[in-house]
Amino acid sequence: MQVSIACTEQNLRSRSSEDRLCGPRPGPGGGNGGLVDGGHGNPPGGGGSGPKARAAVVPRPPAPAGALRESTGRGTGMKYRNLGKSGLRVSCLGLGTWVTFGSQISDETAEDVLTVAYEHGVNLFDTAEVYAAGKAERTLGNILKSKGWRRSSYVITTKIFWGGQAETERGLSRKHIIEGLRGSLERLQLGYVDIVFANRSDPNSPMEEIVRAMTYVINQGLALYWGTSRWGAAEIMEAYSMARQFNLIPPVCEQAEHHLFQREKVEMQLPELYHKIGVGSVTWSPLACGLITSKYDGRVSDTCRVTIKGYQWHKDKVQSEDGKKQQAKVMDLLPIAHQLGCTVAQLAIAWCLRSEGVSSVLLGVSSAEQLVEHLGALQVLSQLTPQTVIEIDGLLGNKPHPKK
Repeated sequence: MQVSIACTEQNLRSRSSEDRLCGPRPGPGGGNGGLVDGGHGNPPGGGGSGPKARAAVVPRPPAPAGALRESTGRGTGMKYRNLGKSGLRVSCLGLGTWVTFGSQISDETAEDVLTVAYEHGVNLFDTAEVYAAGKAERTLGNILKSKGWRRSSYVITTKIFWGGQAETERGLSRKHIIEGLRGSLERLQLGYVDIVFANRSDPNSPMEEIVRAMTYVINQGLALYWGTSRWGAAEIMEAYSMARQFNLIPPVCEQAEHHLFQREKVEMQLPELYHKIGVGSVTWSPLACGLITSKYDGRVSDTCRVTIKGYQWHKDKVQSEDGKKQQAKVMDLLPIAHQLGCTVAQLAIAWCLRSEGVSSVLLGVSSAEQLVEHLGALQVLSQLTPQTVIEIDGLLGNKPHPKK
């Protein structure tokens, strides 16, 4: 019988936030904390009344709603969270390869970056078949092979949608999901990826076909989990419902853009999915491709990634009126960063980490030194008090609110 990796919506609602992440914990005296029969608790006052009733056990206070139970790595200070409500533990800061690996930086620099990341406790490395036309996967695979790190010690994710020029080499048909993933594995020189993402929704492929294909690659051992990237909340819910209807495997997380100027989806839509069906968030572009560091300052350097072929759209965005207004707001954040003893980049990354349901934030860096700076956001996270967050929201003036 096929067993799904996510809990049913009914079970998710009936269990506390902490139990949903970590399962029931032993209660006083070595018991199971009052949970019996596969995790279903007795009704209040039931099952224990009568003359031989045991002394009442004081229940643990429930964890805050939506709290992600964290652990800290020994010697690195890296924090680890569950990927959504699956059992997979990922570093709260991951390393992305978009633009950089196989393109902007040399293979030697890429190896330095990956090594520093791994030594600092990063265990999540993200890539895609489309990045640098497959070169990013090849570079990542070559480095992993040369390092000889235990395969069980890190998490590799790749994304499928744009694989080639032929009509059958893109999209989310069963054919391309299976063949595209096998192509990624060949470039990565791996037997499996931990997570395969559908790199956007595909109106040309039926949802049932997509979910069945993702279930197939997991059952074949080509991937361990699957997720979505840049999907709408309704599409994710449809995939989950399809999986439940046909006893298939549902997605465990959504990859979404999230930063100080892109907030609606991660802060308003995805938390509801996290609570209802256990789908977590892996977010990318915490610095809006470098805009939030204010390194452009109204100008575009010849060495910036916006000058790379194919990224004219970002150059136009930076130099637009909205881009200039955003740069001005970044400058307004400088006093807060100075007060916390950090850079604006560290402040922005820590701000992303505090969002509900976010399992990991992907970093994109062009040097090991830049990576070390960004990893310093972990120390800033504990300093982000509610008052500081309110102050940041006041400066930005873009906090999303529930629609009536």
